[in-house]
Amino acid sequence: MDHERKLMMCLVLTVICSSVLGEEWTADVVKSIEALVGSCVVLPCTVSHPGSSLPTSRLRGIWHRKDNWDTFFYHDDSTKILDSFKGRTRLLGKLGQNNCTLEIVEVKDHDNGPFCFRIELVRQDTNQPTKEKFSFVEKCADVIMKHDKPEVKLGPIKTAIQGKPYTLTCSVVHTCPSHRPQIKWSRGNKDDEITEGHKFIHSGVWEAESILSFVPEEKDDESELTCTATFNGGIKSEAKFTLNVKRKENYNHIIIPTVAVAATAVIFGLFCVLMVKKYKKRIQELQGQDGSMWNRMSRLSRRLRPGASGPTRTDQRRSIWSRFSRRPQRNEHDLSPNNANSCGGQKINKPRIPSPKSQQKSNNYKQDLDDNDDYMNTADLNIYGNM
Repeated sequence: MDHERKLMMCLVLTVICSSVLGEEWTADVVKSIEALVGSCVVLPCTVSHPGSSLPTSRLRGIWHRKDNWDTFFYHDDSTKILDSFKGRTRLLGKLGQNNCTLEIVEVKDHDNGPFCFRIELVRQDTNQPTKEKFSFVEKCADVIMKHDKPEVKLGPIKTAIQGKPYTLTCSVVHTCPSHRPQIKWSRGNKDDEITEGHKFIHSGVWEAESILSFVPEEKDDESELTCTATFNGGIKSEAKFTLNVKRKENYNHIIIPTVAVAATAVIFGLFCVLMVKKYKKRIQELQGQDGSMWNRMSRLSRRLRPGASGPTRTDQRRSIWSRFSRRPQRNEHDLSPNNANSCGGQKINKPRIPSPKSQQKSNNYKQDLDDNDDYMNTADLNIYGNM
């Protein structure tokens, strides 16, 4: 009877152990991940097993090569770790909480893996491993070395309005959540509000962000904002943005110039009216003088115009005769002793000058002169010539 009970108990223990330590143990490891050379990288890993949870003290996590299980990238006994990885690897979290994540700092070019995880059960009393060991070589992580700095993004890019709150977000993607990048702004005003965030994107990839909120002023126009992300290892990446600030919407810039222009127009109009009234008579006089002068110039131009006929010779003679005819005439009967001219005691009478029209010029003027005629044709003396 006792023998049968012992057999039953052994069977039950065997079933329990087989369910706990059997092939149903699994691990989920990121297949591929990027790592910034000189910074750090985290390889996400979770492990699960059937049955009840086990304490961390009963479990041991190891990261090793895929082709050589005894070459360790990480071991709780640091003396067993490869020299090139000593002091650069550690487990994040607790194995009792199914967390087998590995962190690698100071990433080097040769840290490309693949990295495979193995879990071992240890005796609680001696802390020595048992024969139950589970390596998940079918799910190893490859690390892609990245030398270029991650791009820092700014947004949303928009025009700020003076006096209204303005928000700008700076973000960067990384693969080291245990040492997330530190983001700093070039603005150092006390009134500025900065909000930091860190969110999970997908397996092994995270995003760090910083939100800057401030109220822009007119002096902030055309100022440069710089967002700098500093990664583990001192690597920095930055993004710059020129801020454009639009003045606060008001109508002063429209009303003031309009009023100024209207006032100037009114003053100028009044000045013009006063000037017109003051110089109206003067303008009329000048206009009259201009008309008279124009008439004179017109008459003068007609006289000087080529082909215009001047006074004829006959008209000139008539004009001269008219001057002589207006002089008082004296005959020989009117001469008095007092008015008579004397030459050698004899009286000389002044002959009367007849009109050229009353006596025509003689055809034989020499004969007439010989006959002692008192008449002399003044035309022959050329006294009626052109003056």
